[in-house]
Formats: sequence, structure tokens, C-alpha cells
Amino acid sequence: MDKVQITLEAARHNAGYSQKQAAAHLGIHYQTLAAWERDSSNVGIKTIERLSQLYHIPKDYLFFGGKLQV
Repeated sequence: MDKVQITLEAARHNAGYSQKQAAAHLGIHYQTLAAWERDSSNVGIKTIERLSQLYHIPKDYLFFGGKLQV
């Protein structure tokens, strides 16, 4: 069975952070985080690890890529 991955936005919501709160913890501007939530395909490994730690979810369970347009 394939593992389920969730978006950065869903992980942030599940962790109880607003964009501004999460961005402050990461030391970035909230618009940077918003951009990553739209398309995280170019996020570096150190950032992935920081997001994983902040959201308390293993990095393998986070989806990194573009957000689907519906």
C-alpha cells in the first residue's frame, strides 16, 4: 500500500499554526510560506527537515510539489 502524504498547508493546519505563526517559527516571511504551500517542488532538504520538525510529521509523509488546481 502506498503511503499517504499531506500538503504543507494541511500539515500546518493540523499542527495548529496560522501562516504567520509558522513563518515566524521558521524565520521566514509568511508570503514565502504561502508560496511554498502553493508549490514546494524547489524546497531544500534543510527546509524540509525544519517543516517536518515544526509540524511534528515525518518528512516522508509531507507532499512536496505543486498544488492541484480544481
